[in-house]
Parts: sequence; structure tokens; C-alpha cells
Amino acid sequence: MKILKSCELNLDADCAELVHTNGIMLSIDTSAAENEYAADMYQRSEPEWLICSDLKAYADLTLNSDAEGYLKRVTEYRPE
Repeated sequence: MKILKSCELNLDADCAELVHTNGIMLSIDTSAAENEYAADMYQRSEPEWLICSDLKAYADLTLNSDAEGYLKRVTEYRPE
């Protein structure tokens, strides 16, 4: 079973670096991930907020969830 040991943001490489207790190390390219599932500036604001506020939740969303569906549910575009 893999349990997350540490999760850190590497600003130089623009990635989230995850280390699990079983020795597995993962790196999430945050720009590439956002380009993959965030369709507009409104949907980009949510992952950017998660990166700064709760990196573990961002990693979980990116690796284990339906990120595109999540962003559609939590963001709403309201043209003025």
C-alpha cells in the first residue's frame, strides 16, 4: 500500500513532487496538467488555488479523480 510521505511544490521546475512510503516518487508537471483539463481562465483558478493552498488535494485530484468533471462542477462562467 502506498501512503503519501511528503508532497512539495518545486517552483523552479513548476511541478509537485510526491514521495510515498514505499519509495515511489512522482512528479506532476502542474502546467501540463492544467493544460490537459482546464478549459478556460475560470477553471484554471481552482487548480492554481489548490497548488498554493492544499498541494496534497491537488495531487489527489490530478492523479485519482475526474479533474475535468470536478472543475466543471466547481467553476461557473457568468458572462456580463
